[in-house]
Amino acid sequence: MHSVSQLEKQQVGLRLPKYLIEEIDAFTEEFSVNRTDIITEAVKSYIEEQKEKMFYESFEQSAKELKAILDGKKDASELATLDELIDELENS
Repeated sequence: MHSVSQLEKQQVGLRLPKYLIEEIDAFTEEFSVNRTDIITEAVKSYIEEQKEKMFYESFEQSAKELKAILDGKKDASELATLDELIDELENS
């Protein structure tokens, strides 16, 4: 959840290709929303997608390391502790 101060709006300048503005404007007319709402939702969606991608890439790497240990190709002492892993995931 975001704090009230984090929800405060701030104006930013943005340059987009003309064809995207035209598509956004067509969308605003069709669905009765404004440009800000569309761009905000697009940015939020993109950021969330990137966070998920980073999480799954990290998870995949962890699974590969575990498999290497189970196959005897890597020593378990090389792994981080669970607390270190949780801290890394929370701060990534």
